[in-house]
Amino acid sequence: MKPVLQLALDFVDLKRAVKNAKAAVAGGADWLEAGTPLIKSEGLEAVRQLRELFPRATIVADMKIIDAGRIEVEAAAKAGADIVDVLGAASDATIRECIHAAKNYGAKIVVDLIAVKDPVSRAKEVQDFGADYITVHCSIDEQMEGKDPFGTMRMVAESVSVPVGVAGGINSETAHRALESGASIIIVGGAITKALDPQEAAGAIKKAMAEGVAVPTRLFKRGSEGEIRGILDQVSAANLSDALHRGGILEGIRPLFAGIRLVGRAVTVRTYPGDWAKPVEAIDIAQEGDVIVVDAGGVGPAIWGELATHSAMQKGLAGVVIDGAMRDTYDIGRMKFPAFTRLIMPNAGEPKGFGEIGVPVTVGNRRVETGDWLLGDDDGVVVLPRSTAAEYANRGMDVLERENRIREEIKEGSTLSKVTELLRWEKK
Repeated sequence: MKPVLQLALDFVDLKRAVKNAKAAVAGGADWLEAGTPLIKSEGLEAVRQLRELFPRATIVADMKIIDAGRIEVEAAAKAGADIVDVLGAASDATIRECIHAAKNYGAKIVVDLIAVKDPVSRAKEVQDFGADYITVHCSIDEQMEGKDPFGTMRMVAESVSVPVGVAGGINSETAHRALESGASIIIVGGAITKALDPQEAAGAIKKAMAEGVAVPTRLFKRGSEGEIRGILDQVSAANLSDALHRGGILEGIRPLFAGIRLVGRAVTVRTYPGDWAKPVEAIDIAQEGDVIVVDAGGVGPAIWGELATHSAMQKGLAGVVIDGAMRDTYDIGRMKFPAFTRLIMPNAGEPKGFGEIGVPVTVGNRRVETGDWLLGDDDGVVVLPRSTAAEYANRGMDVLERENRIREEIKEGSTLSKVTELLRWEKK
Protein backbone atom coordinates (compact mmCIF):
# COMPACT_ATOMS: atom_id res chain seq x y z
CA MET A 1 0.00 0.00 0.00
CA LYS A 2 1.01 3.61 -0.50
CA PRO A 3 2.54 4.92 2.74
CA VAL A 4 0.11 6.86 4.91
CA LEU A 5 0.52 9.23 7.83
CA GLN A 6 -1.69 8.29 10.77
CA LEU A 7 -2.25 10.93 13.45
CA ALA A 8 -2.57 9.54 16.99
CA LEU A 9 -4.90 11.84 18.90
CA ASP A 10 -3.80 10.91 22.40
CA PHE A 11 -5.70 13.68 24.16
CA VAL A 12 -8.10 13.38 27.08
CA ASP A 13 -10.46 16.09 25.81
CA LEU A 14 -12.29 15.95 22.52
CA LYS A 15 -12.27 19.67 21.71
CA ARG A 16 -8.49 19.83 21.63
CA ALA A 17 -8.30 16.56 19.67
CA VAL A 18 -10.67 17.82 16.98
CA LYS A 19 -8.87 21.15 16.71
CA ASN A 20 -5.56 19.36 16.29
CA ALA A 21 -7.01 16.92 13.78
CA LYS A 22 -8.31 19.73 11.55
CA ALA A 23 -4.88 21.34 11.42
CA ALA A 24 -3.07 18.05 10.81
CA VAL A 25 -5.42 17.01 8.00
CA ALA A 26 -4.78 20.38 6.37
CA GLY A 27 -1.08 19.57 6.61
CA GLY A 28 -1.47 16.16 4.97
CA ALA A 29 -2.40 13.61 7.64
CA ASP A 30 -4.20 10.68 5.98
CA TRP A 31 -5.67 8.58 8.81
CA LEU A 32 -7.02 9.80 12.14
CA GLU A 33 -6.68 7.70 15.26
CA ALA A 34 -8.90 8.18 18.27
CA GLY A 35 -6.17 7.38 20.78
CA THR A 36 -6.66 5.20 23.82
CA PRO A 37 -6.60 8.14 26.29
CA LEU A 38 -9.23 9.91 24.19
CA ILE A 39 -11.53 6.89 24.03
CA LYS A 40 -11.12 6.23 27.76
CA SER A 41 -11.91 9.85 28.53
CA GLU A 42 -14.62 10.64 25.99
CA GLY A 43 -15.88 7.20 25.04
CA LEU A 44 -16.82 6.27 21.49
CA GLU A 45 -18.33 9.72 21.05
CA ALA A 46 -14.78 10.64 19.99
CA VAL A 47 -14.99 8.20 17.09
CA ARG A 48 -18.48 9.43 16.17
CA GLN A 49 -17.37 13.04 15.99
CA LEU A 50 -14.28 12.25 13.96
CA ARG A 51 -16.44 10.25 11.55
CA GLU A 52 -18.88 13.14 11.20
CA LEU A 53 -16.25 15.84 10.81
CA PHE A 54 -13.95 13.86 8.49
CA PRO A 55 -16.27 11.71 6.36
CA ARG A 56 -13.57 10.81 3.84
CA ALA A 57 -10.79 10.02 6.30
CA THR A 58 -9.89 6.57 7.56
CA ILE A 59 -10.76 6.52 11.27
CA VAL A 60 -8.82 4.21 13.58
CA ALA A 61 -10.19 3.34 17.02
CA ASP A 62 -7.21 2.53 19.23
CA MET A 63 -9.27 0.36 21.59
CA LYS A 64 -6.31 -1.81 22.68
CA ILE A 65 -8.76 -4.68 23.12
CA ILE A 66 -7.61 -7.41 25.50
CA ASP A 67 -10.93 -9.19 26.10
CA ALA A 68 -14.59 -9.12 25.01
CA GLY A 69 -13.46 -8.70 21.44
CA ARG A 70 -16.78 -9.04 19.67
CA ILE A 71 -18.73 -6.46 21.63
CA GLU A 72 -15.91 -3.90 21.59
CA VAL A 73 -15.30 -4.23 17.85
CA GLU A 74 -19.02 -4.01 17.18
CA ALA A 75 -19.33 -0.84 19.27
CA ALA A 76 -16.33 0.83 17.60
CA ALA A 77 -17.44 -0.11 14.10
CA LYS A 78 -20.98 1.15 14.69
CA ALA A 79 -19.52 4.42 16.00
CA GLY A 80 -17.77 4.89 12.65
CA ALA A 81 -14.35 3.28 12.98
CA ASP A 82 -12.85 1.85 9.80
CA ILE A 83 -10.06 0.10 11.70
CA VAL A 84 -10.14 -1.24 15.27
CA ASP A 85 -7.07 -2.01 17.38
CA VAL A 86 -6.62 -5.24 19.37
CA LEU A 87 -3.55 -6.07 21.44
CA GLY A 88 -1.23 -8.80 20.22
CA ALA A 89 -0.90 -9.76 23.87
CA ALA A 90 -4.58 -10.76 23.90
CA SER A 91 -5.52 -14.43 23.71
CA ASP A 92 -5.79 -16.14 20.35
CA ALA A 93 -9.53 -16.49 20.98
CA THR A 94 -9.95 -12.73 21.50
CA ILE A 95 -8.02 -11.82 18.35
CA ARG A 96 -9.98 -14.30 16.24
CA GLU A 97 -13.25 -13.00 17.66
CA CYS A 98 -12.23 -9.43 16.82
CA ILE A 99 -11.44 -10.42 13.23
CA HIS A 100 -14.79 -12.23 12.83
CA ALA A 101 -16.71 -9.30 14.32
CA ALA A 102 -14.93 -6.78 12.09
CA LYS A 103 -15.98 -8.69 8.99
CA ASN A 104 -19.60 -8.62 10.16
CA TYR A 105 -19.57 -4.85 10.59
CA GLY A 106 -17.42 -3.76 7.65
CA ALA A 107 -14.33 -2.83 9.64
CA LYS A 108 -10.74 -4.04 9.64
CA ILE A 109 -8.47 -5.18 12.46
CA VAL A 110 -4.99 -3.98 13.33
CA VAL A 111 -3.05 -6.02 15.87
CA ASP A 112 -0.74 -3.95 18.07
CA LEU A 113 2.43 -5.78 19.13
CA ILE A 114 3.17 -3.48 22.08
CA ALA A 115 4.77 -5.46 24.97
CA VAL A 116 4.74 -8.73 22.96
CA LYS A 117 7.90 -10.66 23.87
CA ASP A 118 8.32 -12.37 20.47
CA PRO A 119 6.85 -9.89 17.97
CA VAL A 120 7.96 -11.74 14.84
CA SER A 121 6.31 -15.01 15.83
CA ARG A 122 3.17 -13.23 17.00
CA ALA A 123 2.99 -11.23 13.77
CA LYS A 124 3.00 -14.43 11.75
CA GLU A 125 0.32 -15.95 13.95
CA VAL A 126 -2.11 -13.04 13.75
CA GLN A 127 -1.57 -12.76 10.01
CA ASP A 128 -2.68 -16.38 9.73
CA PHE A 129 -5.73 -15.54 11.86
CA GLY A 130 -6.71 -12.95 9.24
CA ALA A 131 -5.52 -9.64 10.69
CA ASP A 132 -5.63 -6.81 8.14
CA TYR A 133 -2.77 -4.78 9.61
CA ILE A 134 -0.04 -5.13 12.22
CA THR A 135 1.54 -2.35 14.27
CA VAL A 136 5.02 -2.39 15.78
CA HIS A 137 4.71 -0.11 18.78
CA CYS A 138 7.40 1.25 21.09
CA SER A 139 5.49 2.48 24.13
CA ILE A 140 5.78 6.02 25.47
CA ASP A 141 7.44 4.77 28.64
CA GLU A 142 10.01 2.84 26.57
CA GLN A 143 10.66 5.92 24.47
CA MET A 144 11.53 7.78 27.66
CA GLU A 145 14.26 5.20 28.20
CA GLY A 146 15.70 6.06 24.77
CA LYS A 147 14.32 3.07 22.84
CA ASP A 148 12.91 3.13 19.30
CA PRO A 149 10.90 0.61 17.23
CA PHE A 150 12.93 0.43 14.02
CA GLY A 151 14.93 -2.76 14.61
CA THR A 152 11.81 -4.71 15.52
CA MET A 153 9.92 -3.03 12.67
CA ARG A 154 12.33 -4.36 10.06
CA MET A 155 12.15 -7.94 11.36
CA VAL A 156 8.36 -7.93 11.48
CA ALA A 157 7.95 -6.35 8.04
CA GLU A 158 10.20 -9.02 6.52
CA SER A 159 8.19 -11.82 8.13
CA VAL A 160 4.64 -10.91 7.02
CA SER A 161 2.84 -9.80 3.89
CA VAL A 162 0.11 -7.60 5.41
CA PRO A 163 0.78 -3.85 5.75
CA VAL A 164 2.70 -2.98 8.90
CA GLY A 165 2.48 0.27 10.84
CA VAL A 166 5.03 1.69 13.22
CA ALA A 167 4.56 3.91 16.27
CA GLY A 168 6.93 5.19 18.89
CA GLY A 169 8.31 8.72 18.96
CA ILE A 170 8.44 9.19 15.20
CA ASN A 171 9.10 12.73 13.98
CA SER A 172 10.21 14.54 10.83
CA GLU A 173 13.80 13.36 11.35
CA THR A 174 12.92 9.68 11.70
CA ALA A 175 9.87 9.19 9.42
CA HIS A 176 12.12 8.17 6.52
CA ARG A 177 13.77 5.55 8.76
CA ALA A 178 10.35 4.08 9.44
CA LEU A 179 9.73 3.70 5.70
CA GLU A 180 13.19 2.23 5.17
CA SER A 181 12.38 -0.32 7.88
CA GLY A 182 9.40 -1.52 5.87
CA ALA A 183 6.51 0.42 7.40
CA SER A 184 3.47 1.32 5.32
CA ILE A 185 1.67 3.23 8.08
CA ILE A 186 3.63 5.94 9.88
CA ILE A 187 1.89 6.65 13.18
CA VAL A 188 2.78 10.01 14.72
CA GLY A 189 1.48 11.53 17.93
CA GLY A 190 3.41 14.14 19.88
CA ALA A 191 5.47 15.47 16.97
CA ILE A 192 2.18 16.83 15.59
CA THR A 193 -0.16 17.10 18.58
CA LYS A 194 2.38 19.02 20.69
CA ALA A 195 3.78 21.13 17.85
CA LEU A 196 3.45 24.91 17.87
CA ASP A 197 1.83 24.57 14.42
CA PRO A 198 0.30 21.09 13.89
CA GLN A 199 -0.42 21.80 10.22
CA GLU A 200 3.19 22.72 9.55
CA ALA A 201 4.43 19.72 11.57
CA ALA A 202 2.25 17.30 9.60
CA GLY A 203 3.49 18.86 6.38
CA ALA A 204 7.11 18.43 7.41
CA ILE A 205 6.57 14.73 8.16
CA LYS A 206 4.77 14.20 4.85
CA LYS A 207 7.69 15.88 3.10
CA ALA A 208 10.12 13.59 4.90
CA MET A 209 8.07 10.56 3.83
CA ALA A 210 7.72 11.67 0.22
CA GLU A 211 11.37 12.62 -0.26
CA GLY A 212 12.95 10.00 1.98
CA VAL A 213 14.93 12.61 3.90
CA ALA A 214 15.30 13.78 7.48
CA VAL A 215 13.65 17.14 8.10
CA PRO A 216 15.47 18.60 11.14
CA THR A 217 13.54 19.24 14.35
CA ARG A 218 14.71 20.52 17.72
CA LEU A 219 11.88 18.96 19.71
CA PHE A 220 10.05 15.60 19.83
CA LYS A 221 13.27 13.63 20.17
CA ARG A 222 14.23 11.26 22.96
CA GLY A 223 17.83 10.67 23.85
CA SER A 224 19.97 8.05 25.53
CA GLU A 225 22.65 8.32 28.22
CA GLY A 226 25.10 10.23 26.03
CA GLU A 227 22.52 12.87 25.12
CA ILE A 228 21.35 13.86 28.60
CA ARG A 229 23.21 17.18 28.70
CA GLY A 230 21.73 18.27 25.37
CA ILE A 231 18.22 17.48 26.59
CA LEU A 232 18.66 19.25 29.92
CA ASP A 233 20.05 22.30 28.09
CA GLN A 234 16.58 22.76 26.56
CA VAL A 235 14.28 22.27 29.56
CA SER A 236 13.71 24.28 32.72
CA ALA A 237 14.03 23.28 36.35
CA ALA A 238 10.23 23.49 36.53
CA ASN A 239 9.86 21.13 33.53
CA LEU A 240 12.18 18.62 35.16
CA SER A 241 10.50 18.86 38.56
CA ASP A 242 7.11 18.22 36.91
CA ALA A 243 8.58 15.16 35.19
CA LEU A 244 9.83 13.95 38.58
CA HIS A 245 6.25 14.05 39.90
CA ARG A 246 6.78 17.59 41.27
CA GLY A 247 9.90 16.50 43.11
CA GLY A 248 13.67 16.59 42.86
CA ILE A 249 14.12 20.10 44.24
CA LEU A 250 16.93 21.17 46.55
CA GLU A 251 14.94 22.99 49.22
CA GLY A 252 16.23 26.36 50.35
CA ILE A 253 19.00 26.54 47.74
CA ARG A 254 18.70 29.83 45.84
CA PRO A 255 20.26 31.28 42.67
CA LEU A 256 22.87 33.95 43.19
CA PHE A 257 21.75 36.17 40.29
CA ALA A 258 18.96 36.52 37.73
CA GLY A 259 19.24 34.82 34.35
CA ILE A 260 21.27 31.97 35.82
CA ARG A 261 21.60 28.59 34.11
CA LEU A 262 23.35 25.43 35.35
CA VAL A 263 23.54 21.95 33.83
CA GLY A 264 26.11 19.35 34.82
CA ARG A 265 27.05 16.23 36.74
CA ALA A 266 27.73 16.44 40.45
CA VAL A 267 31.08 16.13 42.18
CA THR A 268 30.02 15.90 45.80
CA VAL A 269 31.81 17.34 48.82
CA ARG A 270 31.07 16.98 52.52
CA THR A 271 32.79 19.53 54.71
CA TYR A 272 32.57 20.91 58.22
CA PRO A 273 31.08 24.38 58.81
CA GLY A 274 33.50 27.02 57.57
CA ASP A 275 36.11 24.51 56.34
CA TRP A 276 36.75 25.44 52.71
CA ALA A 277 39.64 23.05 52.03
CA LYS A 278 37.69 20.13 50.51
CA PRO A 279 35.45 22.33 48.28
CA VAL A 280 38.56 23.96 46.79
CA GLU A 281 40.37 20.62 46.42
CA ALA A 282 37.31 19.25 44.58
CA ILE A 283 37.87 21.81 41.82
CA ASP A 284 41.09 20.01 40.87
CA ILE A 285 39.33 16.63 40.86
CA ALA A 286 36.28 17.70 38.87
CA GLN A 287 36.16 17.47 35.07
CA GLU A 288 35.09 20.13 32.61
CA GLY A 289 31.31 20.58 32.74
CA ASP A 290 30.94 19.19 36.28
CA VAL A 291 29.19 20.92 39.17
CA ILE A 292 30.69 21.14 42.68
CA VAL A 293 27.97 20.22 45.20
CA VAL A 294 28.87 20.97 48.81
CA ASP A 295 27.18 19.83 52.00
CA ALA A 296 28.37 22.29 54.63
CA GLY A 297 25.56 21.58 57.05
CA GLY A 298 23.44 24.52 55.90
CA VAL A 299 25.35 27.00 58.08
CA GLY A 300 28.19 29.51 57.83
CA PRO A 301 30.86 30.77 57.71
CA ALA A 302 31.39 31.05 53.94
CA ILE A 303 33.26 28.21 52.28
CA TRP A 304 33.24 29.63 48.72
CA GLY A 305 34.18 33.02 47.26
CA GLU A 306 35.68 34.89 44.33
CA LEU A 307 39.03 33.09 44.23
CA ALA A 308 37.42 29.65 44.26
CA THR A 309 35.15 30.84 41.46
CA HIS A 310 38.10 31.97 39.33
CA SER A 311 39.66 28.56 39.88
CA ALA A 312 36.45 26.76 38.88
CA MET A 313 36.09 28.86 35.74
CA GLN A 314 39.70 28.16 34.82
CA LYS A 315 38.87 24.45 35.04
CA GLY A 316 35.73 24.85 32.91
CA LEU A 317 33.29 23.77 35.59
CA ALA A 318 29.56 24.29 35.07
CA GLY A 319 28.78 25.74 38.48
CA VAL A 320 28.61 25.28 42.23
CA VAL A 321 25.79 24.40 44.65
CA ILE A 322 26.39 25.02 48.35
CA ASP A 323 24.23 24.00 51.29
CA GLY A 324 26.04 26.49 53.46
CA ALA A 325 27.36 29.98 52.81
CA MET A 326 29.32 31.83 50.15
CA ARG A 327 30.69 35.35 49.90
CA ASP A 328 32.03 37.78 47.25
CA THR A 329 28.66 37.44 45.61
CA TYR A 330 28.85 40.73 43.69
CA ASP A 331 32.04 39.60 41.97
CA ILE A 332 30.70 36.09 41.29
CA GLY A 333 27.56 37.61 39.79
CA ARG A 334 29.63 39.85 37.50
CA MET A 335 31.57 36.78 36.38
CA LYS A 336 28.24 35.04 35.53
CA PHE A 337 29.42 31.82 37.12
CA PRO A 338 26.36 29.69 37.96
CA ALA A 339 26.27 29.62 41.75
CA PHE A 340 23.48 28.49 44.09
CA THR A 341 23.64 28.73 47.86
CA ARG A 342 21.57 28.64 51.02
CA LEU A 343 23.32 31.55 52.76
CA ILE A 344 25.38 34.63 51.99
CA MET A 345 27.77 36.16 54.54
CA PRO A 346 31.08 38.04 54.42
CA ASN A 347 33.10 36.00 56.92
CA ALA A 348 35.02 32.93 55.77
CA GLY A 349 36.15 29.94 57.75
CA GLU A 350 39.54 28.18 57.83
CA PRO A 351 40.95 25.46 55.51
CA LYS A 352 41.34 22.60 58.00
CA GLY A 353 40.79 19.73 55.56
CA PHE A 354 37.98 17.91 57.33
CA GLY A 355 35.43 16.08 55.18
CA GLU A 356 35.34 13.92 52.06
CA ILE A 357 35.03 14.25 48.29
CA GLY A 358 32.87 11.94 46.16
CA VAL A 359 30.65 10.61 48.96
CA PRO A 360 26.84 10.82 49.13
CA VAL A 361 25.77 14.13 50.64
CA THR A 362 22.56 15.78 51.76
CA VAL A 363 21.93 19.10 50.06
CA GLY A 364 18.62 20.93 50.29
CA ASN A 365 17.20 17.97 52.26
CA ARG A 366 17.87 15.65 49.34
CA ARG A 367 20.50 12.97 48.80
CA VAL A 368 22.98 13.75 46.01
CA GLU A 369 25.69 11.43 44.74
CA THR A 370 28.65 12.04 42.49
CA GLY A 371 27.48 11.48 38.91
CA ASP A 372 23.92 12.70 39.50
CA TRP A 373 22.73 15.43 37.15
CA LEU A 374 21.78 18.93 38.29
CA LEU A 375 19.66 21.49 36.47
CA GLY A 376 19.43 24.96 37.93
CA ASP A 377 17.85 28.22 36.83
CA ASP A 378 16.07 31.21 38.40
CA ASP A 379 13.59 28.89 40.12
CA GLY A 380 16.24 26.85 41.93
CA VAL A 381 17.98 23.51 41.48
CA VAL A 382 16.62 20.06 40.64
CA VAL A 383 18.69 16.90 41.05
CA LEU A 384 18.28 13.97 38.68
CA PRO A 385 19.69 10.64 39.93
CA ARG A 386 22.10 9.14 37.41
CA SER A 387 20.29 5.76 37.52
CA THR A 388 17.18 7.26 35.91
CA ALA A 389 18.70 10.34 34.26
CA ALA A 390 17.98 9.50 30.61
CA GLU A 391 14.38 8.55 31.27
CA TYR A 392 13.47 11.62 33.29
CA ALA A 393 15.41 14.03 31.11
CA ASN A 394 13.21 12.75 28.27
CA ARG A 395 10.12 13.14 30.42
CA GLY A 396 11.18 16.71 31.15
CA MET A 397 11.30 17.33 27.41
CA ASP A 398 7.81 15.87 27.11
CA VAL A 399 6.57 18.36 29.72
CA LEU A 400 8.15 21.23 27.76
CA GLU A 401 6.53 20.10 24.51
CA ARG A 402 3.08 19.80 26.08
CA GLU A 403 3.36 23.24 27.63
CA ASN A 404 4.40 24.70 24.27
CA ARG A 405 1.16 23.46 22.71
CA ILE A 406 -1.00 24.74 25.58
CA ARG A 407 0.71 28.14 25.38
CA GLU A 408 -0.14 28.42 21.69
CA GLU A 409 -3.78 27.57 22.37
CA ILE A 410 -3.91 30.26 25.07
CA LYS A 411 -2.42 32.77 22.60
CA GLU A 412 -5.19 31.93 20.17
CA GLY A 413 -7.67 33.53 22.56
CA SER A 414 -8.29 31.03 25.34
CA THR A 415 -7.21 30.70 28.97
CA LEU A 416 -5.35 27.99 30.85
CA SER A 417 -8.50 26.89 32.63
CA LYS A 418 -10.45 26.62 29.39
CA VAL A 419 -7.73 24.85 27.41
CA THR A 420 -7.27 22.20 30.09
CA GLU A 421 -10.99 22.05 31.00
CA LEU A 422 -9.90 22.45 34.59
CA LEU A 423 -13.31 22.31 36.25
CA ARG A 424 -14.18 19.13 34.42
CA TRP A 425 -11.08 17.35 35.70
CA GLU A 426 -11.30 18.41 39.33
CA LYS A 427 -11.32 15.42 41.66
CA LYS A 428 -14.84 14.38 42.60
